[in-house]
Amino acid sequence: MGGFVAAALAFPTALFSFALVVVVGYWLLMLVGGLGFDALHGGHGVGHAGHVGHAGHTGDLGHGAGGHAAHGGQGAQDGHGADGGGAHHHGGVLDALGLGGVPVTVAVSLLVALAWFVSLAGTVLTSGAPARGGVFAVALVASWAGTRLLVRPLSRLFPEDRPATRGDFVGRVCVIRTGRVTAEFGQAEVTAEDGSTATVQVRTLTEEPGLAAGRTALIFDYDADGEHFLVAPFDPALPGG
Repeated sequence: MGGFVAAALAFPTALFSFALVVVVGYWLLMLVGGLGFDALHGGHGVGHAGHVGHAGHTGDLGHGAGGHAAHGGQGAQDGHGADGGGAHHHGGVLDALGLGGVPVTVAVSLLVALAWFVSLAGTVLTSGAPARGGVFAVALVASWAGTRLLVRPLSRLFPEDRPATRGDFVGRVCVIRTGRVTAEFGQAEVTAEDGSTATVQVRTLTEEPGLAAGRTALIFDYDADGEHFLVAPFDPALPGG
């Protein structure tokens, strides 16, 4: 046991030992604290606030009457929401090293663990500063090569999120939230595929006096110039709407 501790605290293993403690502590916090699977994506599209499906959490979509103009929807259309400038799982450095496809936390954890094991074995088998320096170099190269081999199959467990667009709401049923909907005014609440809701600007092509608060309507198109959705009366209880 004493020999193991001595090797773990000797150069170059000591450099990776401290890093390994941080990595193990992080994963223990993940398990004990119940941070959940989303926390694992520390570099995998941090958050989804910019996606249309989550617009209900970031603000109303579109621009129009009632002071509900929000830019989260525009970010969703372009795929650049609140996470547009954040880290991504195939960020520049990891991608350049051939380690993209998995969250940063996974890639770094593998790098540290493999470097620690290789350096520990090298420290036990060698002595002297020159040899230990060589162990350090070998540990770095071996950890990179091993991690690169492991991230390929692991990347299948972390599929990249498809950037949502406003067009995803077309074809969905919404609930009118204003007293009326006209060609110039109207808002409705629509539920995204993930269950979150968003208040969107809606308009009609013709006069629809029946579209009042609480009534359902079908979103059949999106007007990019006016930044609003086009709706028509729809009753899910009737055959064919």
